[in-house]
Amino acid sequence: MDDDKALLAARFDADRTHLKAVAYRMLGSLSEAEDAVQEAWFKLSRSDISDVRNLSGWLTTVVGRVCLDMLRSRASRREDPLEYYVPDPLVRGADGGAIDPEEEALLTDSVGLALLVVLDTLGPAERLAFVLHDMFAVSFDEIAPIVDRTPAATRQLASRARRRVQGVAPGPAPDITRQREVVDAFMAASQGGDFEGLLAVLDPDVLLRADGGKALAGLSKLVRGAEAVVNQALTFARFRREYREVLVNGAPGVVSYVDGRAVGLMAFTIVGDHITQIDIIADPERLEALGI
Repeated sequence: MDDDKALLAARFDADRTHLKAVAYRMLGSLSEAEDAVQEAWFKLSRSDISDVRNLSGWLTTVVGRVCLDMLRSRASRREDPLEYYVPDPLVRGADGGAIDPEEEALLTDSVGLALLVVLDTLGPAERLAFVLHDMFAVSFDEIAPIVDRTPAATRQLASRARRRVQGVAPGPAPDITRQREVVDAFMAASQGGDFEGLLAVLDPDVLLRADGGKALAGLSKLVRGAEAVVNQALTFARFRREYREVLVNGAPGVVSYVDGRAVGLMAFTIVGDHITQIDIIADPERLEALGI
């Protein structure tokens, strides 16, 4: 019996990184993704899987069902305005450094913060159908029982979600070197009070989203348009005494400090040679929880 449990645990561990990648795309939260994977282990350890032919596929659908329940629960109790919320980022040093298998799985398919923000606008069932089918190639026949719909209706859920994602998701980004050059130009211009320099690197329709959380709710805002974002950048540059470059979900980002304390994480979405979106987390509790 102990040998069977050890074998089952080893088999689950082999799928853990994949399952967390599924949960991260579903939830946009690293801690909740870990909780979902842990719940999947509990369900596996209590289930009779003697008739399960594809354990990896079974676990994927279990995680999907757990995440669906979590999304529905979140929607019913959410207090913070969704339009200001920035999903959890994956942050590491600007030099890249060694990347562990779990982080590599989470970053597969270039899941940037901008895409996670878009996914947050989908309904729970739409999000599940889109993520499982379009990102992880799970069939509609397998997804349908999770959302309690027919395969045809499930296909429509994914199609509707796909249209919404394609309508607002950013275009392809330039190579990482060019992205860093654009971010460096933005930071130099904001630090130097260069209004025209900022306008040069911002898309005319750029969107800035700031998430201050409950602690700094007054900082939460949406700012649209290049000139409005420039004014915000110049205002906050006066309070930013130092910063360091990081990678946020594989793209260039910046952590700002005041007196040695991290006060903000900025993630940039770049299309062509211009910044089209800036996502900022200023919530001190989340910054600490993310290890920033």
